[in-house]
Amino acid sequence: MKKQHWAGLLVLSLFLNACGTTPAPSENPQDMQETAMAGAFTAVAQTLAALPTLTPPPTFTPLPPTETPLPPSPTLEPTIAVTPTAQAVAFTPTADPCNKPLTSWQGPSASLNIVYDYTPRKKDDKVIVSIWVMTDLGECGYLYNLSTGPVGQYSVIAYVSGAKNFNVSGGFRITTGAWKIVIRNDRIVALGVCYPNC
Repeated sequence: MKKQHWAGLLVLSLFLNACGTTPAPSENPQDMQETAMAGAFTAVAQTLAALPTLTPPPTFTPLPPTETPLPPSPTLEPTIAVTPTAQAVAFTPTADPCNKPLTSWQGPSASLNIVYDYTPRKKDDKVIVSIWVMTDLGECGYLYNLSTGPVGQYSVIAYVSGAKNFNVSGGFRITTGAWKIVIRNDRIVALGVCYPNC
């Protein structure tokens, strides 16, 4: 009797699963990557658009003094008033020299690997990572290839869209060798070969 009962449940469950709805199609990885890149560039463009502009301060334009006639007096001598004039300050706004991709550099390189160490995390989370770097030789810009970068000071921002939406950032120095850039809930850190046992 038990065998027939289990066999009946098995047939019933197979029948119900076969008649169920079809699963939603999965996204194309290329579309996901292009969407993430578009979101990153939009975020960078909006950030740059929100920066204050370098507008020159208003200049002071003095008006010539008006003469007020004084009644003639035999005892008063005429006085000369000196009017101070303001000097205009030359001000030239400049473009940010680091607002460009850093695709090549003169100094040594380091190997980079992005590690997602935040919670809650799902496999379909979308994470946009923006890495800006200033090399020891003064070269600067943002990295297009996130697997290698120059030795220098790094600023990293991650935009996480998934089970929990949040932004997180971090700054650190990268030297030669292999580095893990670890995205956590509260900060982004760079850890060497000791990760995850650091």
